[in-house]
Amino acid sequence: MAQHRTGGGNRLVRLTTRVFALGISISVFLFIITSSHSDSDSDSLQNLGDDIATNAYSGYGSRRSVLALKSDPLKSRLDQIRKQAEDHRSLVLAYASYARKLKLENSKLVRAFADLSLNFTALVNKPSYRALSLSDSPSIDESSLRQFEKEVKERIKMTRQVIAEAKESFDNQLKIQKLKDTIFAVNEQLSKAKKQGAFSSLIAAKSIPKSLHCLAMRLMEERIAHPDKYEDEGKPLPPEIENPKLYHYAIFSDNVLAASVVVNSATKNAKEPWKHVFHVVTDKMNLGAMQVMFKLKDYNGAHIEVKAVEDYKFLNSSYVPVLKQLESANLQKFYFENKLENATKDTTNMKFRNPKYLSILNHLRFYLPEMYPKLHRILFLDDDIVVQKDLTGLWKIDMDGKVNGAVETCFGSFHRYAQYMNFSHPLIKEKFNPKACAWAYGMNFFDLDAWRREKCTEEYHYWQNLNENRALWKLGTLPPGLITFYSTTKPLDKSWHVLGLGYNPSIGMEEIRNAAVVHFNGNMKPWLDIAMNQFRALWSKYVDYDLEFVQACNFGL
Repeated sequence: MAQHRTGGGNRLVRLTTRVFALGISISVFLFIITSSHSDSDSDSLQNLGDDIATNAYSGYGSRRSVLALKSDPLKSRLDQIRKQAEDHRSLVLAYASYARKLKLENSKLVRAFADLSLNFTALVNKPSYRALSLSDSPSIDESSLRQFEKEVKERIKMTRQVIAEAKESFDNQLKIQKLKDTIFAVNEQLSKAKKQGAFSSLIAAKSIPKSLHCLAMRLMEERIAHPDKYEDEGKPLPPEIENPKLYHYAIFSDNVLAASVVVNSATKNAKEPWKHVFHVVTDKMNLGAMQVMFKLKDYNGAHIEVKAVEDYKFLNSSYVPVLKQLESANLQKFYFENKLENATKDTTNMKFRNPKYLSILNHLRFYLPEMYPKLHRILFLDDDIVVQKDLTGLWKIDMDGKVNGAVETCFGSFHRYAQYMNFSHPLIKEKFNPKACAWAYGMNFFDLDAWRREKCTEEYHYWQNLNENRALWKLGTLPPGLITFYSTTKPLDKSWHVLGLGYNPSIGMEEIRNAAVVHFNGNMKPWLDIAMNQFRALWSKYVDYDLEFVQACNFGL
C-alpha cells in the first residue's frame, strides 16, 4: 500500500512539470509576436513623422520639417515679423481707401499711407530678407534677421504715428461731412419754410381784416340810407380845394380807416389845420364809404375832397400804359392765375405777382400835375404813414429847380439803383448809374411847375411802355419813379420821413420821436394782427374809436 502511494506521487510531479513547460512555451511565443507588432508600429510612426516633416512648412516656397522648426526658433520669429509687416501694410491700405472715401485725395495723409504701403512691400521683397524665407538651410542668419526686425519695427512705429494723426483728422472730417449734410438738410427745410412763410405773410398782409371790411360796409350802408346828406355831385366846389396858396396833400387809397388816420394825424399836429387841403382819391367801390367817413367830423377845420379815380376821365387805356398793359392776356395770366404751388417756387418774384402793382390807384402819383392843374406844389402821402409834426416847413424848402423832394434810403451798397432795375439791359446800363442812391416813396414833396417843365409824365410813359414784358424792372412804382425823377430829386433831411415800421423792429424810439412822418412800409401794417406791438400805438392813437361805426366793428379788441 505504501508502494502504491509513492507511484501516484511521481505521476503528479511529472504532470505538473509538463504543464509548466507548456506555459513557458506559450509565453515565449506571445513575446515574440508582440515584439514583431511593436517594431511595425514604430516604423509607421517614423514614416508619418517624415511625411509631416516633408510637408509641414510649405509657406514662402520652402520645405521644412517639424524637427527643423523645433530646432531653429529663428524661423518662427521670421514668420512672425513678416506677418506683422503684412498686417500693417494692409492697415495703411485700408486707411488710404477710407481717406479717399472722405474725399481727401489731395491730402498729405493719403500720400503718406501710399508711401508706407510701398515701403512695407519693398522691405519684405528686399533680396537679402526674401532669401531668409526661401533658403533651404536649416538655420537662419541671426544678424540678418535682427536687421530685418529692426527695419520692420521702425516702419510699424511710423505707421502707428501716422494712423494716430489720421484718426483725429478722419474724425474731424467725418464730423465736418456730417455737419455739412445736416446743414444742407436744414437749409432745404429752411428754404421751404421761408417760401411757405413768405406766401402766408403775403396772404396775411394783403387780406382785408374782418373789422376793416365791416367798417366799409357799415359806412356804405349809411351812405345808401342817407344819400342827400353825403352827396357832393352838383354842389359848387369850395374855393379852398384849388387855392394854390394853401397846403395841399394827395392821398390815394382804398382803405377807409388808414386814410382817415393820415388825415387825422396831419390835422391834429398842424399849427393851422384850416389851411390844409386833403385830396383823397379812391375807387368807385369805396367812394361812398370814404365820403361818409370824412363827413362824420370836421378834422379841425381842414378841407377834404373825396373823389373816385373814375372821375378823372383822361385816365384811360389809350393814355395810361398800365391800363393798356392790363388788357394783355400774358399779364393777366401772370397776376390772376397765381397759384400756391407756383408762387412758392420763387419767393423773390412772389410779392411782385400781387395785382396791386398794376392798380391805377398805385400809379396815380405819376399824374399829379394833370389831376391838379391849378396847384404849384403838393405833398404826396401813402396811406400807411402817420404824421407826427407840422409839415408846413416842407413848403419853405428851396427845391433848386428839382421836381421831387424825398428822403434817400441808401447806405453802403444797399438801396442803390442796381437793386431796383435790370442793369444787364443795354438801355438801363446806358442811361443810369447802378450806384446812384435810391429814395423812398411815402412822403414826397412835388414841385408841379418843375414837373410840367421837365415833362416827367411823358418820361414815365416812355419807360413804362418799354417795360411791358418786365425786362427793365420787375414791377411796382418805385423803379419807374427812380427812373422818371433820376436827375430831378432833391434829398430831404432824414428826420422828415422815417421808414421801416412795418418790417424793422430795431428802429430806435428816439429816431421815431424826432420824425415828422413815420412810415409803416412792409407787410406788418398797423391795422393787421401781425403788426409789431411796439409801433402799433403810434398809429392806433389816431383812430377815432369814439365813432359809432368804428365801435360797431370791434376795432381795438
